[in-house]
Amino acid sequence: MIDFEFVKPSTVADAVKALAADGAQALSGGQTLTPTMKQRLATPSVLVSLNGIAAMRGVTVSGGTLTVGAATTHATVAREAGAYPALAALAGGIGDMAVRNRGTIGGSLANNDPAACYPSAVLGSGATVVTNARSIAADDFFQGMFTTALDEGEIITGVSFPVPMKAAYVKFNQPASRFALTGVFVAKYASGVRVAVTGASNNGVFRWSEAEAALSANFSAAAIAGLVVASDDMIADMHGTAAYRANLVKVLTGRAVSAA
Repeated sequence: MIDFEFVKPSTVADAVKALAADGAQALSGGQTLTPTMKQRLATPSVLVSLNGIAAMRGVTVSGGTLTVGAATTHATVAREAGAYPALAALAGGIGDMAVRNRGTIGGSLANNDPAACYPSAVLGSGATVVTNARSIAADDFFQGMFTTALDEGEIITGVSFPVPMKAAYVKFNQPASRFALTGVFVAKYASGVRVAVTGASNNGVFRWSEAEAALSANFSAAAIAGLVVASDDMIADMHGTAAYRANLVKVLTGRAVSAA
């Protein structure tokens, strides 16, 4: 049995203070941390729950920007982010009902699993990740597999999404886990198109710049027909080869554009 202290602060300031203790670790939805602890791969001495912080929950819309509190569950985003239909649809397709009712957007982003769905929405939207200390642009936040720009003890408090003109997320499910074997988020703004890919690369979520340029000139699936996705950095495992995932990137991008 793992012996640890459980703390459930009601404010961000109290959470930051609690996380300063030796061996402290933040707990959001717990969909990754809990099974990791069960396998004895993580043994925090202090578990700091973020679920009691009311200021970190909920979905709001103001001036073309949709903001989601970091402790907001996937189910709540699916239900309340109607101003950004592609984001709501993405949240509604994460895992199963149990996962959607416990998992949170902040927990997903802080963990930055290479096959998670939310990172593609954040990067594809050019969103801003807000923490207790600063605001971080999506392009600067994701730094590789399970790696982010977060400092030790820094807490994600919310995410601000500029709502696009058009957007869609399409993923190819890994049937057992329901993670994305490959997933593509496409968003069209007045300034251009962003294409973010999850589940495919050994480097984690990434932007497909060649597709962005082509789609910014012509927002149609036909615009990317002649493009080739390199397989050099793609994940190769029992579920699919690197070449297979590279092909999925192109196919799913086309489907996302058509859906948008």
